[in-house]
Amino acid sequence: MPPAMAASWCPATSWCSTSGGRTTWRQVSYLTWGVLQERVMTRSYGATATSPGERFTDSQFLVLMNRVLALVVAGLYCVLCKQPRHGAPMYRYSFASLTNVLSSWCQYEALKFISFPTQVLAKASKVIPVMLMGKLVSRRSYEHWEYLTAGLISIGVSMFLLSSGPEPRSSRATTLSGLILLAGYIAFDSFTSNWQDALFAYKMSSVQMMFGVNFFSCLFTVVSLLQQGALLEGTRFMGRHSEFAAHALLLSVCSACGQIFIFYTIGQFGAAVFTIIMTLRQAIAILLSCLLYGHTITVVGGLGVAVVFAALLLRVYARGRLKQRGKKAVPTEPPVQV
Repeated sequence: MPPAMAASWCPATSWCSTSGGRTTWRQVSYLTWGVLQERVMTRSYGATATSPGERFTDSQFLVLMNRVLALVVAGLYCVLCKQPRHGAPMYRYSFASLTNVLSSWCQYEALKFISFPTQVLAKASKVIPVMLMGKLVSRRSYEHWEYLTAGLISIGVSMFLLSSGPEPRSSRATTLSGLILLAGYIAFDSFTSNWQDALFAYKMSSVQMMFGVNFFSCLFTVVSLLQQGALLEGTRFMGRHSEFAAHALLLSVCSACGQIFIFYTIGQFGAAVFTIIMTLRQAIAILLSCLLYGHTITVVGGLGVAVVFAALLLRVYARGRLKQRGKKAVPTEPPVQV
């Protein structure tokens, strides 16, 4: 569990004086991020009556833009707000950074093959591999109700995937590719969460964690792009399509601001409130994607979605009951950087 942020005044957060305002901006940030993510990876730019336009295909370039802006935001936050003395060896951030970059790449690439609702639901079900990674990395033990809710989530996801036919633009092969990429995203992201959780033993703040991870993420991504010669091509694509440049910039702003809002919410209101808000946001994101991009969900698929989110809320309720009884609950999985 990330340590609570200092409650003292800080210019980076004082602009939004009410918890309702922060909640609204957080939801707006991540809903906008989800809509733009699907737009950038699945639609063409520069289409005219005589030309179909071209699609942006380099997910690493988007990851780099996201990480650079997140690094700048976290750095400014650390300068403007008093932070604990940093004691973690810098190299230890590199492990979480590498898996963070790989999970982000898998997340963007998966949208080339599967629908956004499928991706969101798979992300909501990552509690299962996170528990497995917790056993392997942190040697954690779990309560019976946690296994029960994990099973319900698995059932709900299976109902959704089996009832939803492939997208018109997808074949069985490409859908399988998307599911493999989603599995990679969940595996890498689960390791990132557990490794970050272990790093918090150094008593750092969440924003210091955000800065360290994004610093190494930028290094890894830049080296990879330079090696492939893709950094210049991504820049040229931005130059050819100003709409893409605006979308990529807004995507990065929403990602960075969303991370700050996540850390502040957990520090001020606790993990339970954060989980409820994020669960609500994921449900809204699926509905919004269906409305904007024409995805269809069957009755059985919709029931599967309901089972997943009901199981997530049941986890929140069970944790709250354990806390009220004075029992030690298993720490909530730390939020992933998007």
